[in-house]
Amino acid sequence: MARHYKARKPRAHWVLLTAILLAVAGLLTVHAFLIGTLGTEHASPAGTANGVPAAAREGGAVIDARGDTPRTVRPKDKMLALTFDDGPDPEWTPKILDVLARHNVYATFFVTGANVARYPGLAQEIEDRGHELAHHTATHTDLRAAGETRTWLELRATDLALAWAADRTTALVRPPYAATPESLDDLAWTAALRLGDDGRLTVLSDLDSQDWRLPGVDAIVANSTPKSDAGAILLMHDAGGDRTQTIAALDRLIPDLRQRGWMVGTVTDTTGLRDTDGRPDLLTRLGGLLLVGIVQVAEFTAGALEFLLIAATVVAGLRTILVLATTGMHVRRVRRERPRPVNEPVTVLVPAYNEEKGIEATLRSVLRSRHPIEVIVIDDGSTDDTAHIVRDLRLPRVRLIRQANAGKAAALNTGLAAARTELVVMVDGDTVLEPDAVPTLAAQFRDPSVGAVSGNAKVGNRDGLLGKWQHIEYVIGFNLDRRMYDVLQCMPTVPGAVGAFRRSAVLDVGGVGEDTLAEDTDLTMALERDGWRVVYSEKSVAWTEAPHTLGQLWKQRYRWCYGTLQAIWKHRHAVVERGAAGKLGRRGLPYLLLFQVLLPVLAPVVDVAALFGLLTGDAVTTLLTWLGFLILQAIPAVIAFQLDGERLRPLWALPLQQFVYRQLMYLVVIQSVATAISGVRLPWHKLERRGQSVRV
Repeated sequence: MARHYKARKPRAHWVLLTAILLAVAGLLTVHAFLIGTLGTEHASPAGTANGVPAAAREGGAVIDARGDTPRTVRPKDKMLALTFDDGPDPEWTPKILDVLARHNVYATFFVTGANVARYPGLAQEIEDRGHELAHHTATHTDLRAAGETRTWLELRATDLALAWAADRTTALVRPPYAATPESLDDLAWTAALRLGDDGRLTVLSDLDSQDWRLPGVDAIVANSTPKSDAGAILLMHDAGGDRTQTIAALDRLIPDLRQRGWMVGTVTDTTGLRDTDGRPDLLTRLGGLLLVGIVQVAEFTAGALEFLLIAATVVAGLRTILVLATTGMHVRRVRRERPRPVNEPVTVLVPAYNEEKGIEATLRSVLRSRHPIEVIVIDDGSTDDTAHIVRDLRLPRVRLIRQANAGKAAALNTGLAAARTELVVMVDGDTVLEPDAVPTLAAQFRDPSVGAVSGNAKVGNRDGLLGKWQHIEYVIGFNLDRRMYDVLQCMPTVPGAVGAFRRSAVLDVGGVGEDTLAEDTDLTMALERDGWRVVYSEKSVAWTEAPHTLGQLWKQRYRWCYGTLQAIWKHRHAVVERGAAGKLGRRGLPYLLLFQVLLPVLAPVVDVAALFGLLTGDAVTTLLTWLGFLILQAIPAVIAFQLDGERLRPLWALPLQQFVYRQLMYLVVIQSVATAISGVRLPWHKLERRGQSVRV
């Protein structure tokens, strides 16, 4: 039984959630860093060259600063070193490799560590085909502006990636944004000296194909053709954009050069350099394995989150369309089929536990109903003056039954057993009914297939920001979602605040279930599985007091969500059943799991991804996505408020709802799911009441 006791709260999953979010943030940081959206710079503007030796500016394109006296090296006469920057690329690198194989030519590929880690198989393929692998930094950063630490990190990351992907080390480095020796400035020379101190050779270029500008095949061939017999290093690209023109230019350039007696090869083959590459040790390869593994996981995580964002947007859009379409159908049906009033008496059941602040208002509102009624108050072992207040009021047609504390479900079953009418209305001890609520609920039972009716619960204490958020949620939920459930005949819950039932139908399913915390959801599903229809009556208005603090809201929603999970599991076999049960199982349960469990569970990770997108350069897309979600909420909200006759002014709080309220709701779902998995049984959570069910 759901008694009022204090139970242990599971907390370990908060540690797990924090660890997961930190891990996701770390992986997104790795991904953003490696793909160039975080921590990278564009080319620095050219500066002075006062400190650059004239021999370096006039010498070869390979700068060897490993010794005390830097020297330059160039390819031998009529030898062209063919080089490609920025790869490997999954689309273009294989095509360029095929062109080179067709012409039996080998080249040097200056690869970024990021792309090697993302596509290790391509780096291995370059190596296996006999080509030369060389450094182009890890993230394509400008080494002219990088300090010693950043340079070291860029080189070591690329070392590790190449060690694992191709089992290769290399001393050749082409700094990104580097050009010809004549363009060397003081910063570039300092970077070359720093590379030399680390045992590296700086490889510039004599010819720039300009293929990245896509100037046309003729222009690329012209830019790539030496103007004299002096050896040269040619810069081309196998990544960074459309390389169709590069491939076409290669097919023309290589035969033309051969016809003129030129040899085309790698940097080391054409310059005669030796000992520029080698094999890594075991520790370096293991480090490379770790790096490549992290990058692969980061790549998968970023892709998965991008997919989730797109999928969530699509699902939210489809849900909006479905809800609005079914709302229109429900509105037209209600206008066409207004049920006539019935005179059959109704018993109103009021389970009460410590409701001294609101019980009098509840009873007086019920007695104002325009319908023949009897009221039964079931005091469930209250420790305050609830029972005394009811007794001292001496209201007509009100009976008081007192019992030891056994939980709300047991109190309702006690009331059902004492009721003398077929129709019963169940309300909470803080509910205030409108005079027409009971007759409009009762009128729905003219249809003999109807076993239960959901009323329209409204938030009474809506003055504060938290109250406005709950007010918005209630109006949208009751005026759109419940209309949809009614049309689709898969209503999951008749709310405890206001709902009507056939007493015989409830007794036939065993009464109100006492083995879940969401006894209203459990009972509704049980009735539908027994073949009864459950409908929504928007005219049956009741006012309820919403939680006043985030702590109270947490307790209430935690109980609701956990109880809903219990009810879904209890009635899971409805998925394979027929009739009304099948409609619940194949329409209502999947909808609940998708929108009330799965998406909220994924929401924190998606929020982290969205925040990351906002901070790492994709702010426009992120903001547009956020605005799209807001619009998908605002349109239904406006429609729901108009259908319910509510003023639109509270909707100004809707955007703010995304930053506190929504996060609280998905944390509630996460804790509920974790609690369900851990098997901890929760107690009944009693909220503090202030007697503010009716809006002032």
